[in-house]
Amino acid sequence: MDTMAKVPDGFHYVRGHIRRNPKPGRGKRMSGWMIAGLLAGVWLWGQVFGFGEAGSTPQPAQPQPAISTPAAR
Repeated sequence: MDTMAKVPDGFHYVRGHIRRNPKPGRGKRMSGWMIAGLLAGVWLWGQVFGFGEAGSTPQPAQPQPAISTPAAR
């Protein structure tokens, strides 16, 4: 291949195109769709199972009867 000799340092030849070599230490980042999917999953989990907020709210106290003065006979 004649084109392999023309590839500069830091690049490689792939299927008829010259591409830049990947930089070390750069893994795949989380895409925007993946983040949106995770947030939707957390929201859906909260809708179906709840986050325990309903159980942590105190129940309203039962109304106590008021003390009245004895009725005069």
